[in-house]
Amino acid sequence: MAGMSPLRPSLVLVSLVAVIVAGVLAIGSSASTPAGDAGGVAKITPVRVDGVHLGDTHADLRARGKVGNIRPGCELGGPQTRSARLRAPLQGSVNYTLNSPRRVDSITVRGGARARGVGIGAKIPAIKAKFPNATIDHSTDQVFQLTLVKTPKRPSGGQITFGVSTQTKRTTVIGVPFIAFCE
Repeated sequence: MAGMSPLRPSLVLVSLVAVIVAGVLAIGSSASTPAGDAGGVAKITPVRVDGVHLGDTHADLRARGKVGNIRPGCELGGPQTRSARLRAPLQGSVNYTLNSPRRVDSITVRGGARARGVGIGAKIPAIKAKFPNATIDHSTDQVFQLTLVKTPKRPSGGQITFGVSTQTKRTTVIGVPFIAFCE
């Protein structure tokens, strides 16, 4: 430093401040969410979850990176049932039709998506606030410890079913168009 001119330390300081400001701006812009984006949470509708639509083939979903490998489904459905896990940010699985080509029959969500802002952990009053015409079905309370809250069926045939735990009173699973029970 003895041989440096007085201008050089200030140049280093200005460069350092510029790097820090650029880093803070980069972090701030990556952490903020665009308008209309629910914090990066995928959207559930009566016919799809994020990019997974009822009727999509396994090959198409796999090529788009939406699901994992196809695997045997519920044993209670017989030897021909097949399912696949959803890929992040979604948590859950898809069930396929019995014949080839395998098409999505139902989608089960356990996390990473919301319907009108209602997701895993929501209570029945929150569901009814966003879906006022939803019906509450207690027929599965004893066997599966789930109360089903079903939105009205759409003309296209779509529906959303929320599974609310009878113990915690919170949503633990969401099904499009229904929750596939296998236990």
